[in-house]
Order: sequence, then C-alpha cells, then structure tokens
Amino acid sequence: MNSDIRIGVIGGSGLYEMEGLTDVTHVSLDTPFGFPSANYIIGHLEGIPVAFLPRHGRSHRISPSKLNFRANIYGFKKLGIEYLISVTAVGSLKKRIRPGDIVIPDQFYDRTKERIGTFFDNGLVVHITFANPICADLGKLIYECATIAGPSVHMGGTLICIEGPAFSTRAESHVYRQWGMDIIGMTSLQEAKLAREAEICYAALALVTDFDSWHEEESGVTVETVVHNLKKNIPIAKKIIQIVVPKISKKRACLCAMALKTAIMTDAAAIPQETRKKLELLVGKYLK
Repeated sequence: MNSDIRIGVIGGSGLYEMEGLTDVTHVSLDTPFGFPSANYIIGHLEGIPVAFLPRHGRSHRISPSKLNFRANIYGFKKLGIEYLISVTAVGSLKKRIRPGDIVIPDQFYDRTKERIGTFFDNGLVVHITFANPICADLGKLIYECATIAGPSVHMGGTLICIEGPAFSTRAESHVYRQWGMDIIGMTSLQEAKLAREAEICYAALALVTDFDSWHEEESGVTVETVVHNLKKNIPIAKKIIQIVVPKISKKRACLCAMALKTAIMTDAAAIPQETRKKLELLVGKYLK
C-alpha cells in the first residue's frame, strides 16, 4: 500500500466524512478478518496524507457490538498507518465533565461481553503490554491541539466501554461512578487493544454528549440528546484534527512501534503455516 500514509482517523457517531481533504480517493480493502466498516477515504489534510474510516459505516448502519474491529484496524495497518486518532461520542460520569467538553482518556475499563479483541489465535499466542492503553505522545499532542481549538478539554481519565447498544440503566450508571469511571462509551476499548497489537499509536478524542443516566437533574440519555450535542462537537473535533495532523512527528519515539517484540509466547517453529501467512503483516518481522 501507499507507504506515505502514516496518519489515520476513525470517525464515530456524527463524523462520517472529513471536510478539507483534497485529492480524495476511496479504497476498498479485504482483510483476513473480513471487510472493514466502509471504504477508506484517502486524501490530503493540510498537505499531509491521511486515511479516514467511518466506524459505523457511511449511514451509521453498524451497531457497536457488530463492528468488525479487527478488519478496521488491520485495514489501517495494511495502508501503512502508524498513528490512529479515534473520534468517539461518550457520556460523562462526573459533574466536572460537561456535555460539550472533550476528554483525552488515558485508561479503559472493559464491560463488553461479545467482542473479539485480539488478532492472535489458532496457534499463535501473544500477550501485549497494555497497562497504558493509549500512546502517551499522541494523547498529549491531541490535548495540546484541543486547547488551541477552544473547548473545555480534560487530559486523562478512564473510559468504561459497555456492550450496548442500549444506554445504561440508572443503577449501572451510579455503579460506574462509584467505581471511579470518568466517561462511558461503546467502541474505543477493542480499537485500542488491536491498534497496540498492530503496533499503531492510538489515542481517543472523546466528545462528551450527555451525563449518561446518573444525573438527578437530567433525564436519561437519549439519541436526541446525543445527536443535538454532537452537532456542536463535531465541527470542533474536525478543527482539532486539522491542527493535530501537521504536528505529528515523522519519527516515533514511543514503544508502540515495537509492542510485539517481546509479546510473542509461541515458539516460532510451532506456529502453523496458515497462521503465519494470515498474520504476516503483523508479526512477519519477528518470525524470520
């Protein structure tokens, strides 16, 4: 694929395309894990090659539980992506984090039940280090650029990822607050894990749309509330991305680029040839 494309953007609810892209082409990719959510949109943003993918499809037709996370991330890897910015809609579990704010989470907590969060099976066991699930360098850069764009921005915090597609009950929402969670969403956790396995730097730009279901003075979260606030947040998110892209380093100094170097448990001689072939893009350099 085009080795010049190093930066990817995956758009969540409300972000289905990227204005400002020039020289646009649409790329359909097949992967060993099936097809991604949509064609990748390839273009230049501020003169920099960028690949964009609408997470839920162009018409928001794919439920969070049915997303093919592996195909989406593998497709970015196949394109040559080294940095992946995830834009995601979230609810707030803290009074200080209000609808309209932006959070750059640095931790995740998994409450999903039905999702595959690894590329590795069928004779190849890999245990990545995931104590710090986002790329600190990319997260810091996004935060700095978000402060330039103007909204209220929070650096750090834990995003609890729930199965969905239903929003939380009030009881669940209160429990998550007692656990110390900061924001709640339905998609970022698997993306972060798979990006780490693909040795891609990953960070989330979380757009706060509601107070989930815990706030005594607010009704429970609804699609109407989410969409209303997204219409305000999405233009700001696009502005932040336009500021971030030209500032991304051409050389990675973080550990994301070597995440698999010491993570492979299986003896190379014992890995089935079919599995080797399937995952060559990810582990080939370590199995020579």
